[in-house]
Amino acid sequence: MSVSFEVVTGDLLAQPVDVIVNTWNRNLLPWWLLRPHGVSGALKRRAGVAPFWELQRCGPLALGQAVLTGAGQLPHRGIIHVASITMWGSSSPTIIRRCVASALALAQDKGFESIAFPVLGSGSAGIAEQTALTAMCESLRVLTFAGSVRVVRYQK
Repeated sequence: MSVSFEVVTGDLLAQPVDVIVNTWNRNLLPWWLLRPHGVSGALKRRAGVAPFWELQRCGPLALGQAVLTGAGQLPHRGIIHVASITMWGSSSPTIIRRCVASALALAQDKGFESIAFPVLGSGSAGIAEQTALTAMCESLRVLTFAGSVRVVRYQK
């Protein structure tokens, strides 16, 4: 079954989905040493720190890897964190495609019926939003997922 997806503009954390995706680094440094911004900063402010403590226990992540944590104070069933940012703070369309595939596979495995992604790599990782969005859409067109997918463009 191919992926049913839509691109919307708005607040990722307010999407009516089972699980949301957080773009993250390789988890090599403790999160509390970093200054989360973008999606991670919004999560810290609105979900609380519990998902980050849980994420830290996962240890180092391979680029493209996805891990699931609880949603903290958010109404979602969980947060999927994807290692989309290199040690040097960058990303690439290849990494983005791996992250999309990993997150969907994890969501499918855990029985989630809906998932919302930010435009991976288009914030602090410095990829142009259209380039990142194109990579994500290309991936979604060839992957399978039994539920619905939203790609959320940040509304400034």
